Amino acid sequence: MTTIYVVDVESGNLQSLANAIDQVAPGANVVFIRNAADFQQHNANIETLLLPGVGNYGHFVKQVTERGLATPVLEYIASGRRIMGICVGLQVLMKFSEEAPGQQGLGLLDMKLAKFTTEDPIFTKVGQKKAVPEIGWNSVAQFSGDTTHLYGINSSNKYYYVHSYAAIVDSQKEQITAEEANGWTFAFTNYGSERFVAAVARKNVFATQFHPEKSGKAGLAVLKAFLQGQPDAQGAPSTMSSSAATETTLSGLSRRIIACLDVRSNDQGDLVVTKGDQYDVREKDDNANVRNLGKPVELATRYYNQGADEITFLNITSFRNDPLKDQPMLEVLKQAAKTIFVPLTVGGGIKDLTEADGTVVPASKVAAAYFLAGADKVSIGSDAVAIAEAWYANGKQGTGKSSIETISATFGVQAVVISVDPKRKYIADPSQTTQEVIKIEDPARYGPQGERYCYYQVTSQGGRKTHEMGALELCVACEALGAGEILLNSIDHDGTNSGFNLELLHQVKSRVSIPVIASSGAGNPGHFKQVFDLECGVDAALGAGLFHRGEYTVNDVKAHLREQGMDVRLE
Repeated sequence: MTTIYVVDVESGNLQSLANAIDQVAPGANVVFIRNAADFQQHNANIETLLLPGVGNYGHFVKQVTERGLATPVLEYIASGRRIMGICVGLQVLMKFSEEAPGQQGLGLLDMKLAKFTTEDPIFTKVGQKKAVPEIGWNSVAQFSGDTTHLYGINSSNKYYYVHSYAAIVDSQKEQITAEEANGWTFAFTNYGSERFVAAVARKNVFATQFHPEKSGKAGLAVLKAFLQGQPDAQGAPSTMSSSAATETTLSGLSRRIIACLDVRSNDQGDLVVTKGDQYDVREKDDNANVRNLGKPVELATRYYNQGADEITFLNITSFRNDPLKDQPMLEVLKQAAKTIFVPLTVGGGIKDLTEADGTVVPASKVAAAYFLAGADKVSIGSDAVAIAEAWYANGKQGTGKSSIETISATFGVQAVVISVDPKRKYIADPSQTTQEVIKIEDPARYGPQGERYCYYQVTSQGGRKTHEMGALELCVACEALGAGEILLNSIDHDGTNSGFNLELLHQVKSRVSIPVIASSGAGNPGHFKQVFDLECGVDAALGAGLFHRGEYTVNDVKAHLREQGMDVRLE
């Protein structure tokens, strides 16, 4: 039996990597190496080693050092045995990162890591900022060196990237000189105008900035080639249509389509996918049962097979008491992660907890349980509102102890999604609120009393509690506290099938620098085209009801966007 060894320093979701290994190498035994003693115990038998990492570079390097793994890994590489780094596992091969100036990397490459700039000239020309982190599907466009050492990485395929820092190189140089390369083969791509290292290879060392285990069939093909020791593999064939003219987005990323599943217990105690109008998920009949649209894992797998770029599970009831003991939802994640090789997000009640015996469970530990089950990101909703209110009350200063801060410090900002549930509030004059308002230009859209201004009040507890704070103010606070992405819902549009709330999206997207996902209101593929045409440039669009009801598939949406000349990932 083949044994694959994986370095585990508790930095992100390794369950998905183990599942991907099982997918491409059925029957392989996966052994996790967590410290120097583990390495010493297995060293004589290790022939294939994976070095994956997610999130904060400083946390990762510190864990590698404190666990006594730096020297064994370097000695292993020097012995000529094969190793593959993934994401931060690539970054640690370099000397240092601006993300953690005091933490020294392994230094195999004489390169430094820098943060992407939001003030990218390509975006500035059209009055936008580039979203950081880079989250989404990008290509590998340029190569330097012997490309037969790159395990089938294919320039016509898309791979999943999620990072704020990268080895950014001179975008004007076509090639790295032999002296600069020092025997390394490089693959590059661009995020906006910034060119960065997407993959490297030299002799027994191979590493990717993207996540092959989250890159669908294309990523699985790269992982399979490495495990089989085939550096000259041809790679997964691209199924991208060549007949339709497609755009080049400002960022270089494909248009990202997310399928969302609202999960809750029904009256019989079963977890079901549900969807309602204005957050009311019960049928409109005498029985008033919870609307049941299917089983979570079954539907999620269906959407993955249809080409969804991400899957989001929002648990809307079961987390209220104790998410660590919410075994049904953990099981949903575990089962979904076995067959779904795109990012999984889970949300609902992820916060600091106090158990019945008085034990305090920090939010980072709650999040870790879901990462261990197979999630890649956690979505924070109600707790984010309380955290933001405290941030403003404290003079726009964090405490370092909130769920947003502690999870992002450990797992990286890209692991924290803020789910915002706002509702429009009309006001006659801006002086009536301290929140930033929107002036309504169209008289047909004035408020019921002729109000010419509005803002979007945030809600919590599933829309049951309304706060004075505006959605914009919440998003600004959460970005400052360390959130990496915003899921921007709209109670006014939810369940209406009338399209996304473009007014709200424009306001928020124009003021934050992290990615924004458009949510609520999609009723047909044209609504996705409309929101991606929005001049502020949303980063992803989410659909739920139109997919659950079977009115449209994810493929239908992507085919429509492709016909309209938009860049989408197809498999």
